[in-house]
Amino acid sequence: MRVHLERQGHRINRKRVQRLMRTMDIQAVYPRSRTSIPGDGRKVYPYLLKGLKIDRPNQVWATDISYIPLARGFMYLVAIIDWYSRKVLSWRVSNTMDTDFCIDALEEPLQRHGTPEIFNTDQGAQFTSEAFTGVLKEHGIRISMDGT
Repeated sequence: MRVHLERQGHRINRKRVQRLMRTMDIQAVYPRSRTSIPGDGRKVYPYLLKGLKIDRPNQVWATDISYIPLARGFMYLVAIIDWYSRKVLSWRVSNTMDTDFCIDALEEPLQRHGTPEIFNTDQGAQFTSEAFTGVLKEHGIRISMDGT
């Protein structure tokens, strides 16, 4: 908006545009990342970590998807961490939010670090998919899902 107004000959800075937009209750409309959309009809697992003392490596791993905004769209970042050590065990970047890049990120630490007792995710479609939960079940890993 600031650039547009400057091109029209108005002397204005970013902060003034922000203040005026707030005053007029105007918000910018742009695509949001929407990284945690639940999968339709997919099994949701209970949250297993409430009150659990995490006191050793490979007890609980977790994952989530974040986004990296670009000039034209987003790149998506999935990371697997060990909750005890806070170590990032693996990560992948993709320009689509498909399940495959999440599975790729999961398989690497399973080969390098063994298997955790519990794997915690949110209820996003990638993590509730049969393909993703199937990998966890094959390795005998208990599945935990946050309610949000």
